[in-house]
This record gives sequence, structure tokens and C-alpha cells, in this order.
Amino acid sequence: MGRLETGIHKGRLTPAEYDQNFSDLHPRLDRHEALVAADRCYFCYDAPCMTACPTSIDIPLFIRQISTGNPIGSAKTIFDQNILGGMCARVCPTEQLCEQACVRNTAEERPVEIGRLQRYATDTATAENKQFYARAASTGKKIAVVGAGPAGLACAHRLAVNGHDVTIFDAREKAGGLNEYGIATYKTVDDFAQKEVDYVLSIGGIEVKHGQALGRDFSLADLSSQYDAVFLGLGLAGVNALRAEGEDLDGVADAVAYIADLRQAKDKADIAIGRRVVVLGGGMTAIDAAVQAKLLGAEEVTICYRRGKEHMNASEYEQDLAASKGVIIRHWLAPKRILDKDGKVAGIEVEYTELRDGKLTGTGDTGVIAADQIFKAIGQTFEASGLGALRMESGRISIDGEGRTSLDGVWAGGDCVLGGDDLTVSAVAQGRDAAESINRALAAAKPAAAVA
Repeated sequence: MGRLETGIHKGRLTPAEYDQNFSDLHPRLDRHEALVAADRCYFCYDAPCMTACPTSIDIPLFIRQISTGNPIGSAKTIFDQNILGGMCARVCPTEQLCEQACVRNTAEERPVEIGRLQRYATDTATAENKQFYARAASTGKKIAVVGAGPAGLACAHRLAVNGHDVTIFDAREKAGGLNEYGIATYKTVDDFAQKEVDYVLSIGGIEVKHGQALGRDFSLADLSSQYDAVFLGLGLAGVNALRAEGEDLDGVADAVAYIADLRQAKDKADIAIGRRVVVLGGGMTAIDAAVQAKLLGAEEVTICYRRGKEHMNASEYEQDLAASKGVIIRHWLAPKRILDKDGKVAGIEVEYTELRDGKLTGTGDTGVIAADQIFKAIGQTFEASGLGALRMESGRISIDGEGRTSLDGVWAGGDCVLGGDDLTVSAVAQGRDAAESINRALAAAKPAAAVA
């Protein structure tokens, strides 16, 4: 490829190059590959991989079912604990969770490919349109779920299975939350997020109302007065400010919004990208933004992180993936000033940092990285209105071990709650467990005559 055009432009690649760059990152295992991978599992009785899974999937059992030629039964084992098991198989940081705990790491320094085996099973069931669940008899109870992301969908599905009527309110045009708008395009091809939403909703008893935002179109008090219970599965809508000179220049963008725009684009060529791109941050969003900038045709992509490699929230696997795509990761650099030329980004001045007595400190030495586009991936914040007297801690909703909030009849889970780790799999677990708590509470609240 010749030298790319300076500035931010659309259509840097050919249609064939876009198709190749945004093809499936890890294609599904075929039957033979799955059997070979499953054969490596020791089927541990006290499996550490299960303990490491936030949704507590019986991993040895589902792998055993694959090894005996029963991928449909394997999918049922997965979905019983994690109804969004197909997406989690694609995006869950298994290298930090179940696969890191695999005893094969000790024996061979290579774990069982749990994530890819999970995808093999769930994709097989999805391809056969296998519906494992049916609604129980109607309870006549109505539950409102705010947010159609992983937590909200998992909660709604489990409530519907138990016979309750669920209404999901979501501010966006599509359901899915983070899975639809926040995951790198090359990780979830073929509109998989929407297909998974359709599968969840196919059980019936779940209505989704789009374009409905808490604090704008209704309040928590409104829902509490109209429904028997409320579950809050809100995402992180706020974006941290860079607080650096030049942040408002043309060419500085939010990485989260950029990822969402790319996910929703019908044609990747419609997404403009710079020739030299700098991404600020050290988490998964930074990695996803940087890799996709490279896949869109950027010539130079650099991640700048203010701390060391060992401090990055992105896993070592994801860091290696970025490096394999040609992304440069530079550590111990903090943004100081964004440089401009004619009102547009021309580069960024950075200051070298170090730890002094455990505190991050600038050294006073600076440097400049040429750039025509800068993405901010420096974290999100929880912003919501209409919550009334709900107790908050550290800027998020406070809950107990069952997901109950400080208000009677209101539960919460996912990114909006205190102590969340911003993972799809954790959000699913919290939504599922809150649904069970709601179900128990509604059952206990039945009139005595109805119980008899």
C-alpha cells in the first residue's frame, strides 16, 4: 500500500480490504477441532475454572458433553447459567478468568480453549434455532427493567421464564447495550448481538420500549407506582474529560462513540479515520479503538498510557493482539497538550511519568507525537437522573448481595452498581441473580388465600 492521505478521510481501503480486515477474529471451531480441544480437559471434580467464571457455568460438564458428541446439551448447560453465553464466548476475557484458572496451565502452560469451546456449543444451538426454555404459567406480576444491555436482558429472560410480564425501557434504537454498541466489530460479526437479543426475546412475555430514557421520559417513582418490581440495568453514559489544552479541537473524539458508530455503519468505508492516530488510555476500549483504527486504514496508530504495561486494564492477550495488528503501545506518557494547525489536530504533547512513593508523577520531560486524530479512551462515568432517594456510593448504585437497592421493590445490576467490573459476563450474573431475588420476593408477597 502506498503512503496514505494526510488528515481524516473516509474510504482509505478497497471493499475487499474492509471485508478481510473485519472478518471474524477467531472463526468457530469445526466438529473435529472441538473434539480435539475438548479432549484436553481433565474434567476436574473441583474445577477452578468454574469458580473463576462469574456466571458459574459448569465448564467440565459442558466440555464433556461436547466430547461425547452432544453440543446441543452442552449449549443448554451454558445457557442455564448464562443466557448470553454466545456473546460471552466471543468477548469475555477468558484468559484472565476461566482459562487462567485451568490446571492445564501447570501441566502444559496452555489452558483448555474454554471460550472457543463455549462458542462452538452455543453457535451450534443457535444455528439449529434450538429454544430450550418455555414460560411458566402467568403470575400476573409486572416488572420494569431499565436498560436493554446484558444485565437487563439476563434479568428479563429469567423473569419471563418464571411467568412474569416484563417491560424493558431503553434509550437507544436497538437493544443490546454494550454488546450492540460497545464491542469491537471484528469480535462480533454478522450482526450477532442482534441475533442474540432476538433469541432472548423469543421466549415471549418481554416487551422492549425504545427511545425511553430514565429521567427524561419517566422517573423511578413512576415505575415503582406502576410495576410490582423494578430492575435498573443502566450503562455508563458519561465520559471522563481529558482536561488538556486542545481537547475541543477538530479531530479529537470519544473512543466509545467511535466504536459505536463503526458497529452501526452499514459500510465501513463511511467511517473516516486519520493517517496518524493516537489513542489515550490503557483499557479494552483503548485496544479496540486502536485496532479498529488500524483495520480502517490508519498508517500509524499509537496507544499512550500514563502508567506501565503491568498496570493496563487490557489483558496481556489483548495487548499482544494490538501489537500483532501494528499498533504501537507506549507507556509512562501522560497527555499534556493537543497541538493544532488551522483548528485541527496536528499532534499531541506528552509528558513522561514515573511512580514516586507510589504516586504517579510527571518528570517534566516532554515529547511530541504527530497525529491528525486522537481518541479518548480514559474511562466512563455513571450518569443518571430520575433515581429519587436511591442510595449511591462512589458515584454508583449501592446494592446488597442479591442486587437489592435501598428502595423497596427496586433491584440493580451491571455497570451502574457499586463494585461492578464492567464485564458482560458479570452483568449477566447480576441480572440473573437479581431476577431470582425478585421472583422470591414476589412469591413471598402473595396474599395468604392465594398461597393456600
